[in-house]
Amino acid sequence: MGRAFEVRKNAMAKTAGVKTKVYSKYSKEIYVVAKNGGPDPDTNISLRSLMEKAKKDQVPGHVIEKAIAKAVGGAGEDYEPMRYEGFGPGNTMVIVDCLTDNNKRTYTDVRQAFVKNDAKLGSPGTCAHMFDHQCIFAFEGEDEDGILEMLMMDDVDVTDVEVEDGMTTVFAPQTEFFKVKTCLTNAMPEIKFEIEEISFVPQNYTKIEGDDVAAFEKFLAALEDCDDVQNVYHNAEM
Repeated sequence: MGRAFEVRKNAMAKTAGVKTKVYSKYSKEIYVVAKNGGPDPDTNISLRSLMEKAKKDQVPGHVIEKAIAKAVGGAGEDYEPMRYEGFGPGNTMVIVDCLTDNNKRTYTDVRQAFVKNDAKLGSPGTCAHMFDHQCIFAFEGEDEDGILEMLMMDDVDVTDVEVEDGMTTVFAPQTEFFKVKTCLTNAMPEIKFEIEEISFVPQNYTKIEGDDVAAFEKFLAALEDCDDVQNVYHNAEM
C-alpha cells in the first residue's frame, strides 16, 4: 500500500456539523493569510492557493469574501499557530496543528482529547522527526517517468512520484510547492488536482487492528471537535 493511497482525500461528509467545521477552518486560515500577506490573491500567492483549495472543498464564496473583508477591516483577532505531538491508540504517532487566539484554551482542549482516549501528549519534536514536511499533488494520469523527467528538467526538487489506481502523486519538499504547481499547470493547462497541499507525510506507517481501530477513530473525532484544530496528521494504517 503506497503513500499515494494513504494521503488520498476522503469524501467529505455532507452533514451540517462537518460543513460548519470546514467553513470555520478555512475562514480562520484565509483571514490570517490575507491579514499577513494582503487581500489581493493576484499578489498574495498563498491566499490564491488557499482560496482555490477552499472552493474545491465546497466552501461558499461568501464565507471566503467575509474572511478577507475582516482582514481588510483590521479586525482585532490575532491567531497564532500551535503544534502538538504525541502518541495515539495502537502506538500511532500524531501531529496536531492549530490556529488559536487563546493558547491556554487550545492546550486544554487538545490535552483532554488525548487524555480521554488512551493517548499520550508529548513534547515538541516527539514525533515530527518521523514525518517529512512535503507538498503533495495528486491528479489523473499514469506517466510516472514522464512527470518525473518534466519536473527535473524544470529544476524542481522532487522527492518521489507514485502511480496508483490511475492517479499520479508527486511528493516534494514543502518549499517547492509553487514551483511544482507552476511546472505542472504550464505543461498541462487542463490539469485538475485532486490533492494540492502541504502535509506531514509519515516515513513509516503503523498498522492498527481490532479495538485499536475504533479507539483511534474516536480519538481523531475528539481532536476534530476542538474548534482550534486545523489539521491532524498521523501514521496509522487501518
